[in-house]
Amino acid sequence: MASRSKSTSGTDLSLGVEPPGLLEIATVGRAHGLRGDVVVHPVTNRLERFDVGSALITALGKRAVSRSRFDGSRWLVRFEGIDDRDAAAALTGTTVLAEPLSDPDELWVHELCGRSVIDQHGFDAGVITSVVANPAADLLELDTGHLVPLTFVVRCEPGAVYVEVPDGLFELG
Repeated sequence: MASRSKSTSGTDLSLGVEPPGLLEIATVGRAHGLRGDVVVHPVTNRLERFDVGSALITALGKRAVSRSRFDGSRWLVRFEGIDDRDAAAALTGTTVLAEPLSDPDELWVHELCGRSVIDQHGFDAGVITSVVANPAADLLELDTGHLVPLTFVVRCEPGAVYVEVPDGLFELG
């Protein structure tokens, strides 16, 4: 399964443009309590991103996680230097970014875009332009308009993703 995180591009978070190479991992919701906690809405399945000590990038710059807990329905996080409700409220609606993780056993969404999709017959079906979240299985969206469930991926190599798909899939549409 691919690890979800949105790939970003741009140059300056303070201008609403994200620095290149960083991944969007969450959005900050409202302030929670009086001591600087915020509700965080992850867009990654790698929840160790919110471990105490993790370095994350917010609208206020690089911040370490000083407290983190899941309260049963949501993540509550406190960032270093954010010590009161007003400072926490200033983060509402902002994006949380992080450096990519290094895990050779993981298939990363941000690394899939730009790769060709080759089926079991050697047919080049197109280039991956995005990965679409879907409850059953994430979908590889190709520049040809085709959607390929991630469950059809059998291996990845630099520049190519190999899939085993039902015959005729790429003839539809």
